[in-house]
Amino acid sequence: MPTGQHRLQRSFSPRCLQGREHQTMAEPPKDHNDKNLRKPGTKALRPRDAATLVLYRKAGRKIEVVMGERHGKHSFMPNNWVFPGGGVERTDWRVRGANDLQPHVAAHLGKAATAARVRALAAAAIRETFEETGLILGKPDPEPEKSVPRNWRDFFATGHAPDFEALEYVYRAITPPYRPRRFNARFFMADADRLANEVIESSGELLDIHWVTIEKALTLPIPRITGVVLRTIEDNLENPPPRSGEHKVPLFRYLHGKHLDLEE
Repeated sequence: MPTGQHRLQRSFSPRCLQGREHQTMAEPPKDHNDKNLRKPGTKALRPRDAATLVLYRKAGRKIEVVMGERHGKHSFMPNNWVFPGGGVERTDWRVRGANDLQPHVAAHLGKAATAARVRALAAAAIRETFEETGLILGKPDPEPEKSVPRNWRDFFATGHAPDFEALEYVYRAITPPYRPRRFNARFFMADADRLANEVIESSGELLDIHWVTIEKALTLPIPRITGVVLRTIEDNLENPPPRSGEHKVPLFRYLHGKHLDLEE
């Protein structure tokens, strides 16, 4: 199994994470096969805000999600299967939506971000998903006469504005400081029934994008965090958490030389 990948066992329970350490490390990994490490002597980068969207649907008794394989030439997670997502752009801070985030989602994200940043994170998840898969998580644009940011024009050209209300916040992960690229990533989930279209159109950033069962996804080359998120999604659908900003969301971070699975 490639370094940095993890296939989770059925016993995993996302709601039992608080304070748990899954690996202790005083220093970055010494595995010479892991080439995705920050160069010795260089300063750790500040994590960039990023957002990921896990689109799901039920297929009989199974759950399917949209995933794609990252190209082998990518510097970040090459050849890994991932969900669509990416970094927050400046335009995400000012794009209008067809509606607002659900109050409990906004409240929970607001524990660690301003209202403006919360909105930008949600927008980035929807925009990146559209750019990488062609799937539109949107509702009819309530103000079609108004201008839109340049990198949102293709999305709005479909007649839709972002459907923020469709998003549920499920996970947060901060890339460890020993990695050359770092993200403070929020993971969202949304029911495919909220999509305005069904046809997946790859932009080339992700290869072989398609619907895959969670069971199958866990056998693919995936980052450890992706596996944890898959289990979290599965758990949330089987045992829906309360729609309150008070419920806990899993948080992964590297602190004082240790990888920690926490809750916030």
